[in-house]
Amino acid sequence: MLFYNAPNPAPNPRRVRILLAEKGVSVPMTDISIPTGELRSEAFLAVNPLGQVPALQLDDGEVLTETVSICRYFDALHPEPPMFGTDPLDSARICMWTRRVELRLGTPLSMIWQHTHPFTARVVQQHKEFGETNRPKLHEAMRFVDGHLDGREFLASDCFTIADIALLTIIDFAGFIDEPIPGDMPHLKAWHDRVSARPSAQA
Repeated sequence: MLFYNAPNPAPNPRRVRILLAEKGVSVPMTDISIPTGELRSEAFLAVNPLGQVPALQLDDGEVLTETVSICRYFDALHPEPPMFGTDPLDSARICMWTRRVELRLGTPLSMIWQHTHPFTARVVQQHKEFGETNRPKLHEAMRFVDGHLDGREFLASDCFTIADIALLTIIDFAGFIDEPIPGDMPHLKAWHDRVSARPSAQA
């Protein structure tokens, strides 16, 4: 197999790398350069016509895309430690929080990135007013998560899971584009400090 990766600060490939690091698993990887437009190269579009990373090419040539799908595949291949739950209720909670992170934090963050950041101005038509309207939405979602983390070590379960991985990569990418955790959110900040100290966070 071959994992098509992109270096930091790209958050989605990093999710897979963190999950693999938690499991102590290594797979062959090749980096795709986002800044140079390699995502749109003929060679990479032959792998993933959507022009997105990550992508995982299996030994038989089939290609898996979408971050959580790739993570689920590796979790099934290497069940310990479990990243998607240990029983039906645990799995449902993890799925719920992963979706909340992706939609309530990831979506406004993506709009801020696409429509207000100087880097993306080179490749997309920006609508800055629309981008700015997403900053309060991001902060509102962060505040919701901060309240949930009061008294909790991890986001969705009693152990570190894909929900924590999703949140960590989004919070770190938010910091990269100058949207750090606000100072009045101590529970989210404490959680971030804890999970950032895990060796896998360096993946």
